[in-house]
Amino acid sequence: MNTKTPDWSTACPNWEERIVAKKSLMPCEPLFPEVADVAERIFKELILVDVMGSPKMGEVTLPWVIEFVRAIFGAYDPEQKKRLIREFFLLISKKNTKSTIAAGIMMVALILNDRMSAELILLAPTKEVADNSFNPIRDFIRADPELQEMFNVSEHTKTVTHLGTNATLKVIAAESNAAAGKKASIILIDEVWLFGKRSNAESMFREAKGGLASRPEGCVIYLSTMSDEMPCGVFKQLLDYARDIRDGVKVNPQFLPLIYEFPEWMLEAGEHLKPENFYVTNPNLGASVDLDYLINEFEKVKDAGEESLRDFLAKHLNVPIGLNLRANRWAGAEYWLQQSKEFTLDKLIEQSDVITCGIDGGGLDDLLGFAVLGRHNKSRKWWLWNHAWCNKTAVERRKENAPKYADYEKEGSLTIVERIGDDIDQLAAIAKKCFDSGKLDKIGLDPLGLGGLLDGLLDAGIPEDKLIAVQQGFKLMSYILTTERKLAEGNLYHAGQGLMTWCVGNARAVIKGNGMMISKQESGVGKIDPLIATFNAVALMSMNPEQAEKEYNVFFI
Repeated sequence: MNTKTPDWSTACPNWEERIVAKKSLMPCEPLFPEVADVAERIFKELILVDVMGSPKMGEVTLPWVIEFVRAIFGAYDPEQKKRLIREFFLLISKKNTKSTIAAGIMMVALILNDRMSAELILLAPTKEVADNSFNPIRDFIRADPELQEMFNVSEHTKTVTHLGTNATLKVIAAESNAAAGKKASIILIDEVWLFGKRSNAESMFREAKGGLASRPEGCVIYLSTMSDEMPCGVFKQLLDYARDIRDGVKVNPQFLPLIYEFPEWMLEAGEHLKPENFYVTNPNLGASVDLDYLINEFEKVKDAGEESLRDFLAKHLNVPIGLNLRANRWAGAEYWLQQSKEFTLDKLIEQSDVITCGIDGGGLDDLLGFAVLGRHNKSRKWWLWNHAWCNKTAVERRKENAPKYADYEKEGSLTIVERIGDDIDQLAAIAKKCFDSGKLDKIGLDPLGLGGLLDGLLDAGIPEDKLIAVQQGFKLMSYILTTERKLAEGNLYHAGQGLMTWCVGNARAVIKGNGMMISKQESGVGKIDPLIATFNAVALMSMNPEQAEKEYNVFFI
């Protein structure tokens, strides 16, 4: 009896070369080829009812799909009854037969399962996505007399029961709480990007995967296309982790990623916009994906505007959206991403000859935004660092933003405070740090801002003559335009914080006559407070303040 454990790695550090050359991205061979062979034979026999001629899977499925199926089932050690790779992640462009793959994998899993009364779950974010996966499973069974004798199908509960083992495969839509209390052996989670927008997705995943601890043969399979907005929540976490595993930055042989995306050099060179390169993220091109269709759609969106183009690139070419460019977007958003650099607040303070700050905040369900704008002592260019605060009330009231808030808290650009008032104390401490450097010129505030903000800054030791009211609304227009020009000229750069990328993408311009303003009301649930704080800081820096006297920094120490 062979008890030797195979050696393997799930990293694929040369993936860029492979994907461009149309080579396999699978990082390793099946650990147990005999098991993979059995799974492959079953998978290929499944009948596709919704395809013309009702072919078998093996007649129309391309090699990359078979490789993925073999990797999942070939990770199972039949002697130890243990699966050695327990998580699989597939990122694929739209229309690349993802739902059919999901249905086929779970059908094979139910057939091969040998645990009595086992539970298998296919978790979908919506009822429509759940139907997309359940219907092919139902059709597999209806089209095959042998499978009809083996399974019972309940369309009402979207459950398939194996009549021999009494194991069940249940397709669950996340709108229900049906995943609670399950002890599933195999879980497939479809369209993870949609779960990324849900505030309770992480706990939902944890609940669904709870049974894996006592089921060593189990695994979880994540399938997704790219998000139609900035990746966030559990989707961003999984995508970032999968990339790190693929690139060899992190090592986890129990996690196998398969990511179809463009190499960075192709994106920077604009190679992803050439139809001859659409194959990179569409491995099913020529089967379920038609190149002429993609080209036709691409030509349409090129004339429909930047927002439509980015949506096409995200869904059909897996190009992540870095910035939501709305139809009435702020003009500065066009130049925001290109002006990103990595630096810290301490570096900004150290290398600036003068600093201005801006503050903007609303009610309990808003962010308290803070901006530190420095003028570099050598280049004279402006550089921007931001931070924001919110309390738990804001997270509870704006559940749609909760995944983003969690991401930005991990990034370090947002602080969620337990007690109301802690946000002002922490902001005042940073403002005092700028003041103590001797380089702070002024701090710009909304004259209708928070009542306790002024007191907090004064209590921190910042003189009242350093606090300046900046008129808002249309009176802020010239400073908004100044920010746009500085970004476009390359004379203003920022710290590349995800929080600010989100806020800039939320900003909507309101035009009235010859006036323009960035409206909070027009931005809906998307927050822009740190961006308004930036405009307040720009208003003061636009006055071209003189460098402070060096002795100034000891005045209040």
